Amino acid sequence: MKKIAIFASGKGSNFEVIYSKIKLGEINGEIVCFITNNPNSLALQFAEKNNIPSIIVDLINQSYTKDLIEFLKFHVVELIVLAGYIKLIPSKVVEMYENKIINIHPALLPAFGGKGCYGMNVHIKVWESGVKYSGVSVHFVNNNFDEGKIITQQMVSILQNDTPTEIAEKVLKIEHQVYPEVIKQICNNNLKWINNKPWILK
Repeated sequence: MKKIAIFASGKGSNFEVIYSKIKLGEINGEIVCFITNNPNSLALQFAEKNNIPSIIVDLINQSYTKDLIEFLKFHVVELIVLAGYIKLIPSKVVEMYENKIINIHPALLPAFGGKGCYGMNVHIKVWESGVKYSGVSVHFVNNNFDEGKIITQQMVSILQNDTPTEIAEKVLKIEHQVYPEVIKQICNNNLKWINNKPWILK
């Protein structure tokens, strides 16, 4: 059973879906801790309600990276799952957990990615661009926003009358299907590297 840390800054809807899938026995993992930069996040409330050990990180504090690493080590974390975490992960943590940190992005990377491209900001950019498809990308995390190796992607169609809000709703629905499935396959050791690219091979 893989020990999982969840990072989230906001509502944490993916966090809740992943948690429920684990409780149902569909994912062979255990959420052992939760990390947030936002003391007012709904995700933190969910973690506390379910007695998941939590920490609020202070990015200004000089000991931020050290405290975070100690927290992750204490809980023997094997997989870090970003579920709407909008801050860059410290490079020391990325190095320490190389290819063990995953993120879900609400667009088809490399399009509509990078600093500031999160949440509704992404869907507005997608809508303004006039593209006919959007979707989700699950990728490993490196030292740059949304530039890690892509694990999987799934598309959704954009119709002529869709608003940014409607695009967001379509994409979130797909997120709740794709992200737990990727985590499930990682926990089952079904992620393989071929030609320096990650593939899910069931």
